[in-house]
Amino acid sequence: MDSSRGVRTAVVVGAGIAGLTAATALARGGWQVEIAEISPAEATSGWGLCLTGPSLRALAELRLADACLTAGHSMTTVTHVGATGEPVDEIQLPRLIGARRPAMAGIARPVLHRILHAEAERCGVVVHRGLTVVAVEQVGNARAAAGPSELVRVRLSDGTVRQAGLIVGADGIGSSARGLLGLDASVDYHGQMVWRALVPRPPWATGIHHFAGKADTAGLVPISDSLAYVFLTENGVEQSFLPDAGLALRLQQLLEPFPGRVEELRPLVAASRSVVRRPVRTTFLEGAWHRGSGVVIGDAAHAPAPQMASGAALAIEDGLVLAEELARHESVSEALEAFTGRRRQRCRTLVETSMAIAGLEQAQRHHDAHALVYACHQQMAEPA
Repeated sequence: MDSSRGVRTAVVVGAGIAGLTAATALARGGWQVEIAEISPAEATSGWGLCLTGPSLRALAELRLADACLTAGHSMTTVTHVGATGEPVDEIQLPRLIGARRPAMAGIARPVLHRILHAEAERCGVVVHRGLTVVAVEQVGNARAAAGPSELVRVRLSDGTVRQAGLIVGADGIGSSARGLLGLDASVDYHGQMVWRALVPRPPWATGIHHFAGKADTAGLVPISDSLAYVFLTENGVEQSFLPDAGLALRLQQLLEPFPGRVEELRPLVAASRSVVRRPVRTTFLEGAWHRGSGVVIGDAAHAPAPQMASGAALAIEDGLVLAEELARHESVSEALEAFTGRRRQRCRTLVETSMAIAGLEQAQRHHDAHALVYACHQQMAEPA
């Protein structure tokens, strides 16, 4: 790939939600795109996620919303249950893709990944597995099909070199591409560990349920007609590692103080062979998100805590907005500046709100946390 031959070319680091979405949007805009993904085989972290209204709206622009709704579980309501086990309120989130369509959808991460991966390849994106970018060098100007651009030389971990017009770092909160571009961001831990367990979907679980506890919070998100995932946010704990073999039993124990319908979930968790435990960490890149012809997107630039269930929305929006700005500007650097300008405040608001919600949960101020979640969802309903 060489932008000096008249074709706009891009290298994307990371084949997650942000990377695949950006690659697809760029390819549809006429770019030749390669993705370098360090994982040797298709794999995803965690068992499920929620595609909120902004996620579905962005996926609809990619013509992928219907596929995700078919593969996942459509929802509109979030039910909050108090520490006594009784429902305290039920909210309906904005329907952003039509009044008769769902407000959100739960979906298994591997399923979403397969949909995004298949579309990227259909658009001509080449995905290299078991490789990552190990060096980035800005090398000067060339004239591409859409105008002048500054080229970047990218060396991959197998020793091969690409010369392209754009490098996109979409390799998550611990991004190596961010450092290679000379960008710096701190990653903060918020005293919470989040658990998720894949379980059969109970018949009553047609929407999201949040359960307030005396120490922790828990919930259930349906991700298909037959499956759901239980989540628990463990408060006031140090970051630590636990062996996989003991996760199901420990999660079952953490759920014991919860009354009501959580009692039905405990045996399902105990039988689950799919349990993960992750720290609640956030980052926000305060300075530039780009340098030369390189930019970071998704969690590499702005990773919220999971309480807003909107990390996927920001990642998908990033890919679309990046492609839009590159189509509007002749200069890549001007496009990247415009991209950051459009995205910075929206992403900052979500990250800071998610951090505030994490603090309210630890203070057992559940009513305030619920109100803040709802208000932020209303704000996120505004166009990206």
